[in-house]
Amino acid sequence: MLKTGPVDFIHQMQWSDLPSEAREMTKLLVLDLLGVAASARVTPLSRIISDHAARFFGGDQASILFDGRRASPMGAALAGGMTIDAIDGHDGWRPAKGHAGCHVLPAALAIAEAEGQMDGTAFLTAVALGYEFGLRVAVAQHGTVPDYHTSGSWGAVGCAALGARMLGLDRDRTREALGIAEYHGPRSQMVRGVEHPTMLKDGSGWGAMCGVSAVYLAADGFTGAPAITVEREDAQPWWQDLGSNWLVMDQYIKPYPVCRWTHGPLACTEYLLKTHGVTHDQIERVEVTSFKNMALLATWKPDTTEQAQYSVPYPVATMIVAGQVGPEQVMGAALNDPDVLRLAETMVLSEDAAMEAAFPATRKAQVTFVMKDEQRLESPVMEPFGDPERPLSSDQIRGKFHDWSGPVLGAERARRLEAAVDGLESDGLAPLIAELDAV
Repeated sequence: MLKTGPVDFIHQMQWSDLPSEAREMTKLLVLDLLGVAASARVTPLSRIISDHAARFFGGDQASILFDGRRASPMGAALAGGMTIDAIDGHDGWRPAKGHAGCHVLPAALAIAEAEGQMDGTAFLTAVALGYEFGLRVAVAQHGTVPDYHTSGSWGAVGCAALGARMLGLDRDRTREALGIAEYHGPRSQMVRGVEHPTMLKDGSGWGAMCGVSAVYLAADGFTGAPAITVEREDAQPWWQDLGSNWLVMDQYIKPYPVCRWTHGPLACTEYLLKTHGVTHDQIERVEVTSFKNMALLATWKPDTTEQAQYSVPYPVATMIVAGQVGPEQVMGAALNDPDVLRLAETMVLSEDAAMEAAFPATRKAQVTFVMKDEQRLESPVMEPFGDPERPLSSDQIRGKFHDWSGPVLGAERARRLEAAVDGLESDGLAPLIAELDAV
């Protein structure tokens, strides 16, 4: 149980406090996020935001991920968060209805490099703190605010927490940093972004930028209103297990680069394909049943990678036709595959009351193939792969890293990057920064 308040915990938490499995998971989360970021470097979103950071966020204190250019820590955090978010394959936590790592990692990297803090264990501690703090802000926010906001809204506070630790702010200025970040955090509406998929995504880059900025402002004496998700009385129930229940262990890791709400239907689709051995040309239409928000992912013919990632029909059809859904399948020429588009157009999306009642604790789905011979092939009700109850193994996570990063970075550089993450505790942060700073 929490022996001190959340603000004090920011500076008291130690790497050794985490169980060994939580420390190992933290490193795997870093590796997975970097693989997602590398795969996303070829997207228009990443190119535009990296250009923006280099041009308008002056300074050379921090590396823009996999870009070769530099910017201020705020600019590097912005570009890094939005690059990771550009391919929707990063980790998340079901109760938060969002993702911590995509803003925590670039914020911690930017501050570490800007401040010359190359101690790898201290860096990993800051990353773990960002998860533990930010995710509790998320559930406190969801529990006390009516709108469903993007991850960047609460992620800004998590980034301020890790930044306050890294800059060694005193207690008063730490409180100010949290308050600034919460007040200025992007309170963008998530459902709006789902219904109209664009490069806005989950607000993570803006949250990272805001959190990093808040820390430097607080260090200079800027003041902010108290962070109500941390300090108000009705938020306290969500903080009671801080330091005893390590949320890094509860993250799901995505096997596919699409919205998590699509992963249940994809698991069902994989089951049907493996069980019945059918091919796409035998299928007349596909019926997908899940919770209410799933039906918002209703793009049948995506024109952009963002629309492909926030869709159920397109990825499910892609799985049936191509047998896989990876970064290559959600961008470029793959978006015009006639077999995929034909099958996507047949997709029927419907809501199930029981599945809706269980959301977000579970994301259940069922898929039915209606065959051209009128036979109906129904999957069981299933949940996504990669949840803590159905985790990907360490080997699977590392395999995903190489499958996603290798085509962009090359196999040898991907191996060096993996070794740099594995060696953070012994070799420090410098080898990792060197790989991230290269073109």
